[in-house]
Amino acid sequence: MFDEIPDMAAKRAELTPDRLAFADTTSGRDWSFRQINEAADATAAGLRAQGLAEGDRLAILCQNRAEFFVALFACQKTGIILCPLNWRQPALELTETIEQVGISLLLADTAFQDTAQKIAAQMDVPLLSIEKDLAGWIDADAPPVTQPIPAERPWYLLFTSGTTGLPKSVVQTARMAWANTVNIGQAIDMTSDDRAVCFLPLFHTAGINLYSLPVFLTGGASTILPKFDAAAVTELLASGQITQFFAVPAVYQELSLLRQIGGLDWSRIRCGCGGAPLPEPLIRFYGELGAKVLNGMGMTETGPTVFLMDPEHATQKIGSVGKPQSLAEVRLDSVPEGAEGVGELLLRGPGITPGYFANPEATAAAFTSDGWLATGDVARRDADGYYFIVDRIKDMFISGGENVYPAEVERVLHTHPAVLEAAVIGVPDAKWGEVGAAFLLLRPGATLAPDTLRPWCRDRLASYKVPAHARIVTDLPRTAAGKVCKPDLLKAFQHD
Repeated sequence: MFDEIPDMAAKRAELTPDRLAFADTTSGRDWSFRQINEAADATAAGLRAQGLAEGDRLAILCQNRAEFFVALFACQKTGIILCPLNWRQPALELTETIEQVGISLLLADTAFQDTAQKIAAQMDVPLLSIEKDLAGWIDADAPPVTQPIPAERPWYLLFTSGTTGLPKSVVQTARMAWANTVNIGQAIDMTSDDRAVCFLPLFHTAGINLYSLPVFLTGGASTILPKFDAAAVTELLASGQITQFFAVPAVYQELSLLRQIGGLDWSRIRCGCGGAPLPEPLIRFYGELGAKVLNGMGMTETGPTVFLMDPEHATQKIGSVGKPQSLAEVRLDSVPEGAEGVGELLLRGPGITPGYFANPEATAAAFTSDGWLATGDVARRDADGYYFIVDRIKDMFISGGENVYPAEVERVLHTHPAVLEAAVIGVPDAKWGEVGAAFLLLRPGATLAPDTLRPWCRDRLASYKVPAHARIVTDLPRTAAGKVCKPDLLKAFQHD
């Protein structure tokens, strides 16, 4: 792609200055594209007055709000690198994370002042308030910034979940943002008339890129909720305003339990899902309501969109994440080009991160010698060119010499009438080496005797895949992306 990209906020303000960009439900303020760009110009001046320059890191700690995007675009204008922080984590964890990248300034809203003060003291950096300091910058006059943006320059950093150690900081660039806009925009027919809802956390790629930033770049509008609230999301969907909706399976699951969800007009809402496969029962549940939920797949390292299912095959290819989108190259390790087969998923293209910030060892380990990102996912391609994610390589376990992919077992468990959600892990076993342990969330009002699960599974799975242990739980530990945190399940199993 190009070496330079026009300033995103300035270009959008030039094209559609007075159209709505963001409707912030917390402040009640509507922001036009012109107002977002002018606020970003003023914030850029404010950050420079604080002594920040290109390459310095600015941490931000807040729930979803329009000012986050103001800071994001201000950083693009200046070359300052934004570091969104996970507001669910305590100060100690956050400090350990950002010590790896170093920060020059911390920007936080009033809801997290206590945590922010601890981080600022530990890191010995200034702490500024979004409500006071950033608001003051926005109200001040500032010269416009319209210089081109280097396409490969680090724009912001997103931290991985850190389930196998300290989180890594994934570099995000303007090139990745445009590639993602093309990939997801073409897949869902995004236009400037679209309106999305931003409720996934903005310290995660889905919060920024599915679909808030692509909608912004396309000239559409997003309604911003501070965080996920089932009632608030349902009310927005019922209002008829929302045309594009993206969520993780846990959100679709929670919404499905609400009585009023059946009364919505789903025909005008295009629905996407990622983070994990949407179970078949939920796909069929929403299908009966008139909604086609399109499964997709991507990673923080891929900007994120790589795959998305097409509406025509959403109920014919259940379990598939679709085909690679326009600016994504895909191959399966050891599988001939275009052939059916199973192998590790390798990715390449303009949407792929240049690497991990200040971590050349992790960057080198993530890429093959010829420049493909090794995802760690096992995938299958069928005769029609549709891809299916089999499982994470690290989640696979070996029972009696046989490979077991927990995702396959989970798909079967999700069809049990009493099961709302299932998570399977491998646990040590003296006889078989490892066996499966299933953690089950039940549907409201349902009951299930764990000892009845094995015979039910034997009719549907090979014996070595049948979980040896089954536990009924009231909740599952999750990452910020809504994925089940399986290392925490293993710890819980070992401690019981």
